[in-house]
Amino acid sequence: MSCGNPHDTDCREVLEKVYAYLDGELTEHDVADIRVHLDECSPCLKEYDLDKAVKQLVAKHCGCDPLPSDLRDKVLARIAQVRSELAD
Repeated sequence: MSCGNPHDTDCREVLEKVYAYLDGELTEHDVADIRVHLDECSPCLKEYDLDKAVKQLVAKHCGCDPLPSDLRDKVLARIAQVRSELAD
């Protein structure tokens, strides 16, 4: 995905890291880069808001159930696959 505008951090890179950003798993430098990008790029901000809402919904309704340890990796792999297919 690209909004067509130049950014210091590419849209695709931001969207690949959005779940790690939401989970607080990034370095301070990466967090700062993503914040700047989201402030500049409304398509990425909309995607971030959607991902945040999905994460909150899942946490609200499934937060008590034990999850398989590899579920996160499977979900992220599937998201990457779909994004790749959409980019082609």
